[in-house]
Amino acid sequence: MVMDHKEKKVKLAINGGIAFGAKLNVKQLGVIAQYMNDGDELELTTFQQLYIEVLESKVKFVKGKFMEVGLSCYPVGNFVKSLRTCNFCKGEEEEGMPVAIELNKRIAGKTVPFTLRPAYTGCPVGCGEPLVNDIGVMKVQNGYDLYIGGKAKGKDAQIGTLFMEQLMPEQLYKIVENIITIYAEQGKKREPLFKFINRFGFENLKSQVTG
Repeated sequence: MVMDHKEKKVKLAINGGIAFGAKLNVKQLGVIAQYMNDGDELELTTFQQLYIEVLESKVKFVKGKFMEVGLSCYPVGNFVKSLRTCNFCKGEEEEGMPVAIELNKRIAGKTVPFTLRPAYTGCPVGCGEPLVNDIGVMKVQNGYDLYIGGKAKGKDAQIGTLFMEQLMPEQLYKIVENIITIYAEQGKKREPLFKFINRFGFENLKSQVTG
C-alpha cells in the first residue's frame, strides 16, 4: 500500500523591499498568485510583510522568482524583522532612504532570542512608529536618533528610550549591529528585547556597545 505523505510547507515573509511605504506592483502580485492554490490565503502582518506558505522542496525556486520581480524574502520566527518604514514624503535623500535600505540589509533576518522589530522614520513626525518598536531610528536634521526598548502591545506597553542621538550613518549601523549581537549572545530564550534591557541594564548595554 502506497502511503500519501503530504509535503511540508514553509512560511516565508515577503514585501516589496524598503521603499516609499508598503507597496506592491502588478507584476509582483501576479508572481505571488502563481504560487498560491485555490483556498490559500495571504496573511498581512502589522510589520509591512505578507506571509505565504510554499512547499519545502520549492522554497529556493520560489524565492528566486520573487526576487526577480523585486520582492524581498525573510525568515519567519525568532529573527530580526525587516525594517518598518514611514511613507517618506520629502524625497529619497532628504528622508534618508539609502540609510534605511543599508540598515535593513545589515540586520534583517539575523537570529535573536525573540522576534525583534526595528522601525525607521525619516523625520520627527514619526509615521514609522520608531518609539513603540524594539529598535527605532528617527532622522532628525542631518543625524539619526536611536531608541531602544519600545513595546506597542499589552498592558505593559511603553515607548522606547533614547539610546544615542545625532549619529552618522556608519555609527548607526555599527551601534545597531552591536546591540543585536549582544542581545543574540546574552539574551535568554524567548526573552523580548525590552525585558533583556531591563535585566541586562541600559547603562551596561550602552557601555558595551560603545566601549
